[in-house]
Amino acid sequence: QVQLVESGGGLVQPGGSLRLSCAASGRIFSIFDMGWYRQAPGKQRELVATISSGGSANYADSVKGRFTISRDNAKNTVHLQMNSLKPEDTAVYYCNADIRTVFTRRDYWGQGTQVTVSS
Repeated sequence: QVQLVESGGGLVQPGGSLRLSCAASGRIFSIFDMGWYRQAPGKQRELVATISSGGSANYADSVKGRFTISRDNAKNTVHLQMNSLKPEDTAVYYCNADIRTVFTRRDYWGQGTQVTVSS
């Protein structure tokens, strides 16, 4: 059984920073791309950032220059450093990972962590 567990969400004022973390655990053989998605109320889930196992990162235009994704392959973790936060960044943030186990390879999702940007 594979699990992704997120942490680090919360309430922050506009212009502030938060750091999200996600740890993958279970009978993992290898992890390919990892990433963060978000879903605001009434909107579809959207990509925020992804990172390959080799460290190549991809960002949504709306977060470029403000958010930084990183990962630690030895610890099976991925992080999202969010700076200069705006009210429009308010959403539930979900961790995603493309994971191969002994039996299968598929996408896994975390339970989500709330980020609220408000004064």
